[in-house]
Amino acid sequence: MVGAGPVGMFTALRLADSGLGVQLIDQESRTAGRSYACSLHPRSLQLLDEAGVARDAIQHGHKIESLAFYEEASRRAEIQLSKLPGEFRFVLVLKQSALEDLLEKKLHERARLKIHWNHRLADLGMRDGAAAVTLEELALAGKGYVVPQFEMEVKQTIPAAAEFVVGADGQNSAVRRQLNIESQRIGEPQLFGVYEMETEAELAPEMRIVFHKQTVNVLWPLGPKKCRWSLQLLQPDAPEEFPQKDRNRFLIAEAPNDQDNRHQLQQMLAARAPWFQAGVKEVGWATHIQFDHRCASQFGRGRAWLAGDAAHQTGPVGMQSMNMGLREGADLAARLKLILREKGSLELLQTYDQERRREWERMLGLKGDPKPGARTDAWVRQRGGELPQCIPASGPELTLLLSQLGLEFDPAGPGKAGA
Repeated sequence: MVGAGPVGMFTALRLADSGLGVQLIDQESRTAGRSYACSLHPRSLQLLDEAGVARDAIQHGHKIESLAFYEEASRRAEIQLSKLPGEFRFVLVLKQSALEDLLEKKLHERARLKIHWNHRLADLGMRDGAAAVTLEELALAGKGYVVPQFEMEVKQTIPAAAEFVVGADGQNSAVRRQLNIESQRIGEPQLFGVYEMETEAELAPEMRIVFHKQTVNVLWPLGPKKCRWSLQLLQPDAPEEFPQKDRNRFLIAEAPNDQDNRHQLQQMLAARAPWFQAGVKEVGWATHIQFDHRCASQFGRGRAWLAGDAAHQTGPVGMQSMNMGLREGADLAARLKLILREKGSLELLQTYDQERRREWERMLGLKGDPKPGARTDAWVRQRGGELPQCIPASGPELTLLLSQLGLEFDPAGPGKAGA
């Protein structure tokens, strides 16, 4: 396994639970201190429950049982997650750092599996029915005499072999690059201002999605008086690559001056969400980040396969990429178990590629928008193509939630919904 984010750790746990030997590496020195995903879909909670993590996650998180769509000041539609079948009829808002800590602890307790931090994939090839890899162990080295500057350097090079390699190593995936698989951009990139703040008044436990002119914006309650606003910015200049996770849990270097943040945020909220009357007491963290809509041209080949952000990316509204990555990790682990333990065919992995690609093509609007019915609200009918990526669900749960809006995907859609 390459990549020790939520998808990588969860996939490693599923593989280990299947009785398969796993080695998990990550080029960073520890789990993330702050990152951009903050919610777990109902299906993700079910998968985490199977891994023995969901109960602890719920204790640390904040439940959201409904979401509403706004067009500036007007409330246009709503969805009740509480109407879903199953035990987890809500979205859980949870810091990614907390999720990663829980998964790392479970890997140690349940599988006796230790993450090899400060290790990166340097080379990947196929030889004699296995993956031949070269790893580099990294170490911090000081340069300079008067004022030392510290950089990561290669401590040693490690040749290794594995029956399979799974890449869950994020947007700048080394596994994907080694496989020469293209990450295809779909549409124009989107720039967002992300603000985490304390409010002066209590917030309703409801996710709210706001359409304003050419932008889509989302309010995530993080607690009774805490929330995150992700506000789309119409600016052409943005970084070329998706930024790395912040590994520092104590100092947020990219946060601008709090007074400037509050002024900018209050101006945007007044224009886009005039109904937001909770007030801005303090902005604790703010950053600008570009999101692309991307999908890999393949989800792997031969003895190396992709899951999570290594294979795709969407915007921050519905938190799709990480959550669908957890489903992909469970699906991929189940197929590898069949191949390695039950002499299953390698064609199972080709099917994984085809099904995941079809699902993402539908999610990204490449295979048709959901269809309205005769009684579908006019606003929903107009916005129907934009809504699937905004809803915090995928697979059968997404289909059920869309039906509350009077929308339905073509039944001849993306095949199986995955694990």
